[in-house]
Amino acid sequence: MKTKILFLTAVLLSTLMVNAQTIMNIHQSNGTVLSLPLNTIDSITYTISNPGNLATLTTLPIGNITDITATTGGNITNDGGTPVTQRGVVWSVSPNPTTANNSTTNGTGTGSFTSNLTNLTANTTYYVRAYATNSAGTAYGNQVSFATTNGGIITNPGAGVTFNGYTYASIVLGNGQEWMAENLRTTTYANGDPIPNVTDNAQWQNLTTGAWAHYNNDSQYENPYGKLYNWYTVADPRNVCPTGWHVPSDAEWTILSDYLGGESLAGGKMKSTGTQYWQSPNQDATNESGFSGLPGGFRDSNGSFYYIGSLGGWWSSTEYDTFSAWLRRLIYSNGTVYRNDFYLQNGFSVRCLRD
Repeated sequence: MKTKILFLTAVLLSTLMVNAQTIMNIHQSNGTVLSLPLNTIDSITYTISNPGNLATLTTLPIGNITDITATTGGNITNDGGTPVTQRGVVWSVSPNPTTANNSTTNGTGTGSFTSNLTNLTANTTYYVRAYATNSAGTAYGNQVSFATTNGGIITNPGAGVTFNGYTYASIVLGNGQEWMAENLRTTTYANGDPIPNVTDNAQWQNLTTGAWAHYNNDSQYENPYGKLYNWYTVADPRNVCPTGWHVPSDAEWTILSDYLGGESLAGGKMKSTGTQYWQSPNQDATNESGFSGLPGGFRDSNGSFYYIGSLGGWWSSTEYDTFSAWLRRLIYSNGTVYRNDFYLQNGFSVRCLRD
């Protein structure tokens, strides 16, 4: 592009009166000076090198929508002739958002990228565009829109799983986790090896290998509470859960409780409702998650049994130290889910999480 101008702003101009003649001195970047009589100059032109074209890109579909978050991204198919130095997405509650609105920064260059939208407002419509910046400016992809959820918990029936002759129901939550909706009751590991049923208290407290028991060593508690397992069963590499499932880690339990609103609220959303199984008042129980937690009690490390009807506890696969491991515990008197560590010899319920 050429532009005719009277004065060149990119160079230093100076004039000297020599023999009554005006001289233009052009100082070049290499240190030399061009001296030209001003009366010999008809015009001055300069050329700006071609900055290239805007990038070409599309906005990816919106996914993983919750009340406060969503995921999207973009795909840059052409950089326009100069490198893309910044890319991401922009969003707003008004159409045609720009980088002056909310935005992410997701690297450089061409190709696909993923962006996470956070701090959204529930039950609100948002407009989103991918963007890419190069020397020619900022280009935007096509606009997509979506609405956040109303803040409620998303739970749907899962495919379930049959294991050791019993078919377990499952739930799929909006955070992507699929949980068994019932307590485990298997007598074998995933490879078919048997898990011993240990009823003797002295033998139980001295175990360093897997074992199970019914509450009070009475099989009437099998339905609906399932079995109680020591943590050595959970830790066994043969896997107490079906193939394709596992005992959740401490971190995976936290993902669940966070999705349900945090520990102080999640417990009520995990407990089965009513007082058929839970001791009254079964405070704050709504079972909004579909987890259907039951008060199966536990077996102490000394072999004694406690608190059926008022407490339910479920192991994690994560050790606290060499003597204990993390678990989650629900009680009848409030809606909190408690994160505690208990001795490895204790017997608690087990829930499995799909891999």
